[in-house]
Amino acid sequence: MDSPSPAVLAEGLTKRYGDTVALAGLDLTVEPGTVHGVLGPNGAGKTTAVRILTTLTRPGGGTARVAGFDVVREPARVRAAIGLVGQHAAVDEILGGRQNLVMFGRLHHLGVRAARTRAEELLERFRLTDAADRPAGAYSGGMRRRLDLAASMILAPPVLFLDEPTTGLDPRGRNEVWESVRTLVGGGTTVLLTTQYLEEADQLADRISVIDHGRVIAGDTPDGLKARIGGDRIDVVVRDAADLAATAEIIGRIGGRGADVHADTGHVGAAVTDRVAALTEAVRALDSAGIAVEDIGLRRPTLDEVFLRLTDDQEVTV
Repeated sequence: MDSPSPAVLAEGLTKRYGDTVALAGLDLTVEPGTVHGVLGPNGAGKTTAVRILTTLTRPGGGTARVAGFDVVREPARVRAAIGLVGQHAAVDEILGGRQNLVMFGRLHHLGVRAARTRAEELLERFRLTDAADRPAGAYSGGMRRRLDLAASMILAPPVLFLDEPTTGLDPRGRNEVWESVRTLVGGGTTVLLTTQYLEEADQLADRISVIDHGRVIAGDTPDGLKARIGGDRIDVVVRDAADLAATAEIIGRIGGRGADVHADTGHVGAAVTDRVAALTEAVRALDSAGIAVEDIGLRRPTLDEVFLRLTDDQEVTV
């Protein structure tokens, strides 16, 4: 059986604004029914890519297809197949949640009865029924973003673009949006997510593309990206700063590649291959050397570390 076509496929996308290169040959493949995270520093090209893929901006070069339709030759068909939640709320804060959704339904050419029916379905789906008649301006940040998500799903599009959807939200609000995204994907929606929150990508994304200077510099699963910078790590916090050098020598020898030392926090860390054996050896060696530790443990690299390593190293290949 043939595998399904990508929900999003971009090949060699370029875009310039005057002398500024926003995209420099961006390639991107998003499989259907998944969350694909796009990470990058400010100015990397994330929003430009989304604007091209949602037909808001024409590319300077390259090709892109969304839900099987060409973004340049078939923009109307692309727009009919997508939803978009941008960085800022698009709902009317004077209207209630129900009124907002009915209005969006009418703007999408639904009849009055169909728009009302769809609004009720979405209010229940996004857990907004109890607040349906309150002005959206009185909603919490997380509730407003859930209302934004509901509005983007009026026509149940197969592909949803989320451009930094939780910017400015507190942890509770972010968790509310994350739960809603998981529900959508569980129902078969494909999500392309741009974010600067590394934890967000780690929580939601099946696959991540890291972009910098307008091109993809790495792409993999979250765990695959973490494995690129050494897999598991052993971390030690020493009680006495005078023991930092000796601790670094021990931990670096166990890891085989040297250790990272942070004198201001008394922290020493190194990548290791055999996590259990490394931890056992470290505890014995530190005890034998008479080094007192405040804490010792194993952990996986964070996406923050991956992101910083990759965006600092332009020699990384995809």
